[in-house]
Parts: sequence; C-alpha cells; structure tokens
Amino acid sequence: MTPTDDTCDRVPVSPMLVRLVAERATGALLRDTGTLYLVDGQVVHAESPAAPGLDVLLTASGRMRPEAWRRAVDQAGARGTVGRFLVDSGQVSGGELELCHLGALHDAAFFALAPGKGPTRFRYGALHWIGSVRPVPAQALAREVTRRRELLDRIWPHPEVDTAPVVPVPDRPGLPVTVRQRALLAAVDGARTPGSIARLLGRPAFHTLVDVRRLAALGAIETPLAPAPRETVPDWVARAFAEATRPSDEALLRRLRDALEAMP
Repeated sequence: MTPTDDTCDRVPVSPMLVRLVAERATGALLRDTGTLYLVDGQVVHAESPAAPGLDVLLTASGRMRPEAWRRAVDQAGARGTVGRFLVDSGQVSGGELELCHLGALHDAAFFALAPGKGPTRFRYGALHWIGSVRPVPAQALAREVTRRRELLDRIWPHPEVDTAPVVPVPDRPGLPVTVRQRALLAAVDGARTPGSIARLLGRPAFHTLVDVRRLAALGAIETPLAPAPRETVPDWVARAFAEATRPSDEALLRRLRDALEAMP
C-alpha cells in the first residue's frame, strides 16, 4: 500500500505529508492542529494542543514523578535521546515506553491530522527530543485516524461535545455509567472541556472523547446546539441599514422597514 492509496484519499491528510512520505523526508510537519515528526518518511512522534503529551500520561497517572521526567529532559533532551534515557535509568521498561509512546503518538496525530485553517509548513531536519521509539507508517496512521473518527460518529454524531464544557444533566439516576465515566463526571466543574479533563486525569484525549460521546448518547451530559448558519441579507439592505443608523434620517428608516417587510 502506498501513501497515495484510497485510504489516504479518504482522510483529510495534508498533501504535503503524502509528498514527504514519498521522498522519505526527515523533519517536522507543522499545522495549526498539531505537529508530526518524521524520520525517513515515517512518523516517530506527534504533538497537538488538544492532546496530553507523553509527560502528562506518565506523570499524572503516577507512573513517573514529575521531577524524574524533568531530569530526563534536562539531561538527554539536547541529544534527542530522552526515551532511551528513561529506559536506561530504569524509570520505565522498554516495552512500557513503547506502548505509552505509541498511545500518545496516535492520540496527538488524531488531532494533528484533523482539518485545519492555517498553513502547513515543513521544517527539514527538525527532530524531537524524545528520540525515535517506534516509527509508524503514515498510511497506517491515516487508517487509524479514519477508524477513530468513524467510531466517534457511530457513538454520537455531534462533534460539538468534543470542545464544549462538559455539563451533566441533572436528575438522571440509574444510567449505566462505567467506572471510567464516573471518574470523568467527578472531574466536571461546569467549565472543563473534554481536553482539560483528559489532562487532569492523565488520560488520552481520544479515549476521553469516546467517554464523553457515550455519556452524551446516554443523556448523562448535555449536547450543545450546533451553531446555526449565519443568515445573510442583500448588500443593498446592509448599505441601507448603515445609512439608516443616522438618527436624523427618519425617512430612510421607514423605507428600510418597508423594504424588509416586502421581502419574501
């Protein structure tokens, strides 16, 4: 399977990423939704503002002390070997680091490969300080992004809940809520979004979205209304309204009122 197959075509992947994979490029693909780090055309790390990083997943869960993480970054970050340092110093096993890193990479890539509004840039030669743990083919990552998006839509096709503050619905006893979901609801304060709850609990953001959508489908949390499309008026009405805001021109105000009332 090549990076230009129908799998990549069905995923909103940056065309630049397809080209970079084909040329086996090394560097950082920068998007407004996140960053992918490539080595020889394979994805070795991903970051996104929407997803907790590997440091949060390891420290918030209690697997590592925050000071141990900071020491690893201080001592090995400049060499780009933080992952190897964590294993060699006995902070985590090789298998544990690989599993945690793959989880964080897929979590961030889900958001980094989401449709964005800003430009896409590539910084050749840029490397991440974590180092290469286990490279992932870009086409496999694209397939997983597609699978995850389809899963969320099957659960509850309302993406508005993904970014809005989580608000429980009162007086809904007896709902089949899991232990994980109860912990999520316990973190709700009326202002926290799914992303901030994921960071607080030290969980992957995507897994948190799955729980949020399931809770919304159960009716345990509110689903915000989708924003209504903006209604537009003819240019001549907008110009007339601007003119009509002059307090002295009462006649124009009457003409504008009559024109609006006559519109079908």
